[in-house]
Amino acid sequence: MIRVPTCVLSSFQAPQVSHGHDPDLFVQIGSLTKPLTATVLTALADDTVLSLDDPLERFLPAPGGTGITLRHLAEHTSGLPRLPPGINGRDPYAAFDAAALDSVVRTLDTLATAPPGTAEEYSNLGYALLGAALTAATGTPYEELLHRHVLDPLGVADVAVDPPPGRRLCRTGLFGRPRRPWTMDGAILPAGGLWATPRAAARLLTGLLVERGLGEPAPAWQKAGSLVWHNGATGGASVFAGASPQGWILVHRLSGRSAVTDQLALDTLRLFIRPGD
Repeated sequence: MIRVPTCVLSSFQAPQVSHGHDPDLFVQIGSLTKPLTATVLTALADDTVLSLDDPLERFLPAPGGTGITLRHLAEHTSGLPRLPPGINGRDPYAAFDAAALDSVVRTLDTLATAPPGTAEEYSNLGYALLGAALTAATGTPYEELLHRHVLDPLGVADVAVDPPPGRRLCRTGLFGRPRRPWTMDGAILPAGGLWATPRAAARLLTGLLVERGLGEPAPAWQKAGSLVWHNGATGGASVFAGASPQGWILVHRLSGRSAVTDQLALDTLRLFIRPGD
C-alpha cells in the first residue's frame, strides 16, 4: 500500500498530519490559485481600476469582437477550452511562457468552443488570460498584485511563486528522491502556479470565506448547497478547501489524484456536519 503524505486542517478537530506531510512547508496548491486571482480582480474593480465587464481586448491584443470579458474569464463562461494549445508531456506547462500566451491571445477567435456567456467550461487558459489582463491593466507583476490586494490585507505570509528549495515539500519517487514538480511559474501562474504552506492556505480559506475579510467571495469559488469550495491539482499534489456555516476544512495530499483528496475532505465534513444543520 502506498502511503500518501496527507495534511487535514479544519475547524472540527486538531490538525491531522500523516506519512511525512508538514503543514509548515510549501506545497503546490494548483487551481486553489484561481480564487486568489479572482480576488485580485474584484479588488481592482472595487478600486475602479477596471470593470468586470471590460472586454479582454482592452488589455491584451486579442481580436476584436470575441465578446469575452473579464467576468467571463473569472466565471469560466468565456467559451474557451480548458487548456491552452500544445499542453502535454510530463511537465505540461513548462513551455507555456509569455510568448506562447501572446500567440494564443492573437488567435482567440479560432479557439472558442461556445459564445461567451452561454455555457460554463472550466478553463485554465481563461485564468491565464485573466492574470495577464490584470498585470497589463495595472503595469504590476502578478505576485505584487497578489500581495497588495490579498495576502497583505489578510496578514498571510508563506504564499509564493518560487519558495526556497529547502522549504518545499514534494512527492517522492520509489527510492525517496523528490520528484520534480510541474513548472507553473510562467503564463499559467494565475491559473494554478502558487505554492503555500497548508497553514497559510487555511488562513486564506478562513479569511476569504469565513471572516469575509475582503468582502463577498470572488467569482472563482464553487458552490454546492451551503458549501463554498475550490480544489486544485498538479502532477504531484492536490488540495481541497471549503467552508460552510458549520465549519471549514483544508486537505492537502502529495498526490495528483484530486478525486481522492476531494472525497477525503467531503467524508470528513460528513463526520462533523449533520444533514439539515
